[in-house]
Amino acid sequence: MIIIGEKINGAIPSIKQAIAERNEALIIERTLAQAAAGANFLDCAPSTATEIEYETMVWLIGLMQGATNVPLCIDSPNAKLLARVIEEGHLNKPGMVNSVNEEGDKCETIFPLIAGTPWEVVGLTCDQEGIPADPAKKVEIAKRIIDKAVQYGVSLNQLHIDPCVMALATMPSAMEDFAYCIQQIHNYAPEVKVTGAISNISFEMPARKYVNMNCMAYAIAVGLDSAIMDPCSQDMMGTIYACEALRMQDKGGRKYNRAYRKGLFGQKK
Repeated sequence: MIIIGEKINGAIPSIKQAIAERNEALIIERTLAQAAAGANFLDCAPSTATEIEYETMVWLIGLMQGATNVPLCIDSPNAKLLARVIEEGHLNKPGMVNSVNEEGDKCETIFPLIAGTPWEVVGLTCDQEGIPADPAKKVEIAKRIIDKAVQYGVSLNQLHIDPCVMALATMPSAMEDFAYCIQQIHNYAPEVKVTGAISNISFEMPARKYVNMNCMAYAIAVGLDSAIMDPCSQDMMGTIYACEALRMQDKGGRKYNRAYRKGLFGQKK
């Protein structure tokens, strides 16, 4: 499982305040905690007003890269801003672009820039009409993004399709729809990875961690490859390591036991 740490995001109140106050210590603390917890990529999402998003992104990149070598996932709905950050060389090494979709020319902006490079990219299943509720429509959008990636020479094993997990509280079929999308996307292009912001599913539910943990287990069982999540959550990391051992992705449970000994997902007993 590829873990994209979600904790440096201006949509989180504490990070929003840290950005406004230029609180470097908190950004660095959250960065180091996620790296130590085993994140493969670290989300870098200013989520600020448009007029300050670029400068905030560059500031965050500098802080995060100064604290860890874990590659960054630069995150913005503005594809041209993401392209500018890459072209200007603000990243020490390739990471992940989050995201492209079928709205406007986002694929056409990002795909030619990263083709033939180690950059990975997230593709959201939405278009000019927003996020469809129908999972079959999400899969159709995913197919168009995949076809464009092929057209522009982006390696499909570097493309992560995000079917936009819905909230169970408002859509009772949210988990089944997510599972359907994972399976259908893999049927269409087995090399493509499927990702998702797992915690979306528990929005407005009580005891959210139980919904999230079981969503993760269910999704891994049907082929989830990566997740945008909190790697500091011992419950979620424990679920991932256990599922990988049970599905023989971690033969003999070596990773599970190693993570346990390091205390990465719960108190040793």
